[in-house]
Amino acid sequence: MLVACDYIVEQIDGDYAHLKRADEADEETRLVARALLPENIREGSKLRYEFLQYTLIEE
Repeated sequence: MLVACDYIVEQIDGDYAHLKRADEADEETRLVARALLPENIREGSKLRYEFLQYTLIEE
């Protein structure tokens, strides 16, 4: 069964973003190419990873 995961954009570093799982504080950040992420993200943005796609969670 596929489970959705929520991430927080910790840092934007050129063409990559460092994502941190919102529910696991001890886990290391995940480096993801910005081409795979929504265009309008910034540091602190919340994302949901589901069905092999990242979407911005509106607040």
